[in-house]
Amino acid sequence: METNHQNLKKGLLPRHVQFMALAGMIGTGIFKGSSETLNMAGPSVVISYLIGGILLFIVMGALGEMATVYPNLSVQRLVHRAFGFQISFIVGWLYWINWILVTIVELIAAASFLQYWYPSVPLWILSLLCAALIIGINLFQVKYYGEMEFWFASIKILALTLFIILGTMILFGIVPSSISDPFSNYTAHGGFFPNGMGGVLSAFLVVMFSYGGAELIGVAVAETKDAENVLSKVIKGTVWRVILFYMLPILIICGIIPWNQVSSDESPFVQVFSIAGIPGAADVMNFVLITAVLSAANSGIYATSRTLFSMAQNGEAPKSLGKTSKKGIPVNGITLTTIFILLGVFLAYMIPNEVIGYLMAIPGMTVILIWLSICLAQLKLRRLYKKTPNFKVLWFPFTTIMAIIVLIIIFFAFLFNSNNIIGTIVCVVTVSTLTILSYFFRKK
Repeated sequence: METNHQNLKKGLLPRHVQFMALAGMIGTGIFKGSSETLNMAGPSVVISYLIGGILLFIVMGALGEMATVYPNLSVQRLVHRAFGFQISFIVGWLYWINWILVTIVELIAAASFLQYWYPSVPLWILSLLCAALIIGINLFQVKYYGEMEFWFASIKILALTLFIILGTMILFGIVPSSISDPFSNYTAHGGFFPNGMGGVLSAFLVVMFSYGGAELIGVAVAETKDAENVLSKVIKGTVWRVILFYMLPILIICGIIPWNQVSSDESPFVQVFSIAGIPGAADVMNFVLITAVLSAANSGIYATSRTLFSMAQNGEAPKSLGKTSKKGIPVNGITLTTIFILLGVFLAYMIPNEVIGYLMAIPGMTVILIWLSICLAQLKLRRLYKKTPNFKVLWFPFTTIMAIIVLIIIFFAFLFNSNNIIGTIVCVVTVSTLTILSYFFRKK
C-alpha cells in the first residue's frame, strides 16, 4: 500500500462528528460500568454523573471555543500551542495510551457479550474477531468510517431512548411488572446515600471513564468539513444529550432494581428488559450492547491513529506515523495501534475474569489529566486570541478555574485511594516515563 502522503482528507460531515462524540462516550461505561457504579454509590451515583456532566460541559465548551479560534488544530496541537513541545508530547502520548486501553476494554466487553450466545468460545478468540472487524472498518476512507459510526451510534441511541420510555412506563405502572412500589427503591436499602459521599467519590473513576471520548471531536477537526461552524453546534448538542442518556437510565434502573441487587455479571439494562417480560428482550438488548461497545472501539482506533498522525507532524512521534495512504488513512498509526490491541487480547487470554476491571480503572485517571490540559490550554490561550470566537465559555475564567480545581481534587483523591492501587501505579509510572522521554525527544 502506498504511504508517501502527508495529509488527512476532509470527509466527515456534521452528523458524523455529532455521532462520533456520542459514540465515544456511550459504550462499556454506561452499559456495563453502570452496574459497578451502582454497587459503589447506590442511587446517589446520579450525583457523580451530574457533577461529571457539569465538568464535561465546561471542558467541551473550552474545546469548542479554542476550535472556533483555531479551526484546524486538534486537541493535542492546541496544547502544543499553549504550552510547547514537552507538555504536548506528554498529553499526546497519554491520550493515545488512554484510547488504546479504552479500545481494548470495549473489544473485550464485546467479546463477553458475545459469550451470551457462544459460551463455549474463549474470550480471547471472540476479542480477536471483534478487533479484526473494527480494524478493517478503519482502513476504509474516513467518510465510510464516519458513515459506519453514524449507524453504530444510531442503534445504541435508539436503544437508550426505548429503554428510557419503557423504564418510565414500568416505574409509573403503565407496563405491568412484579415491582409493587418502585419509587421506594430510591430510599430503601440503606437510603439514597447507602455508602455515604465516599461512594459518590469512588464512582467518579468509572464516571470519568464513561464520559471520556467527548473530546474526540477535537481530534476529528482536521477531517471535518466547515469545522469552524460545525464544532460549536455539535458541542452544544452533545453535552446535554450525554447527560440525558446517562442520568435518566441510571435513575430508571435504581427505581426498578434495588441497587444492591444489580448484578455485576450482566448489564443492568438486560435485567430491566427481563423484568418487563418482553419476549426476546434479552437477545435484542445483547445485540445492542455489542453494537454499542464495538462503536466505542471503532472511535478508539480512529482517535489513536489520528493522534499519532498529529504528533508525527509535530516531531513528537516517529515521522513514519505521519504518512497516509492514497485514501488519506494513517495506516502506520493503525498498524501500531493494532499491535497493542493484540497485547490486550493476550491479556484476555491470560486473565479473562479480571481484565476489564483492571483496565477500566486506568483510563478514568488519564481522562482527568487530558481534561485538565484542555482547561489549562484555554486559560492560557484566551488572552492570545486574534479574533473573537462566536462560541464562548460562560462566566470565564471562573468556570474554567472551578473545573481545574475540581479535576485536581478528584485526581488526587484517586491517587491516594488504596482501592485503586493498580491504576495509581500504572498512571504514575506512565506519566513519569513520558516526562523523561519528552526531554529526550526535545533534544533530538
